[in-house]
Amino acid sequence: MIKVSIKETQNPTILKFEFEDFITKNENFEFKNIDEAKASPLAQQLFYLPFVKTVYISGNFIAIERFSIVEWEDVKDAVAEQIENFVNNGGTIITIDENKTKKQPITVYGETTPNPAALKFVVSRMLTKTAIEFKNIDEATASPLVQELFKFPYVKEVFIDENYISVTKYEVNNWDEITLELRSFIKQFIENGGTVLDESLIAINDKKENNKNEDFDKLDVTSQQIINILEEYVKPAVAADGGNIAFDSFDEETKTVKVILQGACSGCPSSTFTLKSGIENMLKSMLNDDKINVEAANA
Repeated sequence: MIKVSIKETQNPTILKFEFEDFITKNENFEFKNIDEAKASPLAQQLFYLPFVKTVYISGNFIAIERFSIVEWEDVKDAVAEQIENFVNNGGTIITIDENKTKKQPITVYGETTPNPAALKFVVSRMLTKTAIEFKNIDEATASPLVQELFKFPYVKEVFIDENYISVTKYEVNNWDEITLELRSFIKQFIENGGTVLDESLIAINDKKENNKNEDFDKLDVTSQQIINILEEYVKPAVAADGGNIAFDSFDEETKTVKVILQGACSGCPSSTFTLKSGIENMLKSMLNDDKINVEAANA
């Protein structure tokens, strides 16, 4: 017996009706009227309700936008019951194109990070060799997956490196409310052949990285030593926590090392402690200089 749960959204005219399992294969549908809804017998039935303006089907939910002639409080239970009856009686939610690429089974699991606002989703295959961070959907042209993730209202930032995706959320939701939805979405997106990263679109970033490597030889000896220490001793530990650290600059006069934090490390409450008690002490010891201090360039 399939049951749906009713969830409010940030838009008071739109209500979500969630299923326990996903109902689409990495696809999003939007229907404005009954003629557009030929691919969804359920959406067609919903349009017979006079207050239904738009029907959205995505992931594990059906979202309905209403006209202002009613309030959701008066009709939401009846709509939920209609959806449940339709599905439990064998009705089709959305027609599936069987000619699409077959799934490539993968596993995805979530790992906590030191940052309570970030969760690391580990995938059973390599995703990229280029660490890349996205602060908003406009920055995500190179990643169709990230573009879709930003459509979830609670997704704040996304960081991808090697075989994991680190997602930072807004405070509006707790992880126990959204982890399954995100994990399932990422799994189905990749299994159904979705593009995680278009390497051709991040070639510019690769070029910048190559330029950085060329500039390495032009740096002072201390800066080179700092970069080598960060790469060998710090980056692996930071990556294990779903983040990344990069050298920004070193001021010889103030002995200040500036680093850039990405992914789960960015905005992490414990990042200051990590910088001061971990990285700073390591650099002081390995460089034999007690005046070294470390700051986050974008913290």
